[in-house]
Amino acid sequence: MQTDSSFTFVLFGGTGDLSMRKILPALFEAHRAGGMLADSGKIVAVARHATDRGEYIQWVNEHVKPHVSKNGVDEAAWASFLERIEFVNIDLGKAEDFVHLRDAIQDLPGIRVFYLATGPSLFVPICHALASVGLNANSRIVLEKPLGYDLKSSNAINDAVGEIFAEEQIYRIDHYLGKEPVQNLLALRFGNALFEPLWRREWVESIQITIAEELGVEARGDFYDNTGALRDMVQNHLLQLLSIVAMEPPHSMDSDSVRDEKLRVLRALKPIDPRDIGKVAVRGQYHAGVIRGTAVPAYATEPGVKPDSATETFVALKVEIENWRWAGVPFFLRTGKRLADRVAEIVVNFRAVPHSALGASALRAGANRLVIRLQPNETIRLYCLAKQPGEGMNLASVHLDLAFDQFFREGQMEAYQRLLLDVINGRLALFVRRDEQEAAWRWVEPILNEWKASNKPPKPYASGTWGPAASSAMLAQHGTCWLEEEN
Repeated sequence: MQTDSSFTFVLFGGTGDLSMRKILPALFEAHRAGGMLADSGKIVAVARHATDRGEYIQWVNEHVKPHVSKNGVDEAAWASFLERIEFVNIDLGKAEDFVHLRDAIQDLPGIRVFYLATGPSLFVPICHALASVGLNANSRIVLEKPLGYDLKSSNAINDAVGEIFAEEQIYRIDHYLGKEPVQNLLALRFGNALFEPLWRREWVESIQITIAEELGVEARGDFYDNTGALRDMVQNHLLQLLSIVAMEPPHSMDSDSVRDEKLRVLRALKPIDPRDIGKVAVRGQYHAGVIRGTAVPAYATEPGVKPDSATETFVALKVEIENWRWAGVPFFLRTGKRLADRVAEIVVNFRAVPHSALGASALRAGANRLVIRLQPNETIRLYCLAKQPGEGMNLASVHLDLAFDQFFREGQMEAYQRLLLDVINGRLALFVRRDEQEAAWRWVEPILNEWKASNKPPKPYASGTWGPAASSAMLAQHGTCWLEEEN
């Protein structure tokens, strides 16, 4: 992914948590790799919590450096990376301050990328301020989630931003789309003749997509209590992963071909009748419990959370896709905080053989399944049945592993690194188009509305478990269960 593309990367929210943990470390890794970033490329941080470049560089050394390079920091590379960084101190709420930003970057080379690592309430004011000083032309803008609270507010933001930037200038980022196993899912499906004939209702019994976290809301209680797991994780990450798993083969990997196929999946999601939401949607809220031997508090006692909060920290859904390929195949989605393990994975459960000529042990051993793990370790594992050594025909489940860190000698690229390089190089395929986002909100909204109208509290679950029992019961009705393995 080498490039000669010169760029000026303007980072709003330059002292924020996202900049500290993800964006600046990702840019450093691209810089350190050599050839991924043009030598003339500049990073311009925008923030109020530093007075000048010297103070900002000191902040970067103290707060960003600990998050880069798992195997230690190359000091020479780090020093040359710092030379790329400029700093502008402006108040994002004052449009007149953006004159200082214009003056600071007008002579810098290459395409301009504006990354809004800020709260969504600042998206529209920043865009208007950029336009007021002529910085919206020939540039790209990156919007972080959440993009709105519901369909109406999402449309309002998109309408306002769309008046200033054309759709091809707007990069709505979802970092799960940049993960290596998600890229390998596309390679697995569309680069191999082996799987495509099996990737359909005749051979697939069910599909699970899980994003589980051990952490609670940490210091984001105020934000999370007004958001919840359905908005925070399902409307974007989980539905995007679902669309990639279920999409038809695109005619090429260009941006609109891929996103057109994802959109068709989102539009084919079976609408949920409000009367059936209790059968196909489970919401929960974590109570006190134990995570890896440490006692953790209940959600309602977290800082910034209302004591009587009805916000969900866990969601499990049964989803159906009304098209020829997937009719009748249930997709089970699950996400939650304070669960038993930190894991993100896609599980494709294949149908059992129609008749077991090998006896009862074949039935006990289970059917084939494909597990695509996104975190904490990135692997693809295919489970098959094989004969156990010894007398008789006794079968057991065995697996074939594709462990990327062992197979490929070169290091894997982190999701943010890949996506930031795509922005700089003008590649839109891994970013969410507006019509995709609208389709996702349109499907999610009836669930949000029914939960709000019902006034029923979320089901409690102890921290350190896999969520409310109702989640497992929902799958049991379909003769299956969640895959819950040790890492």
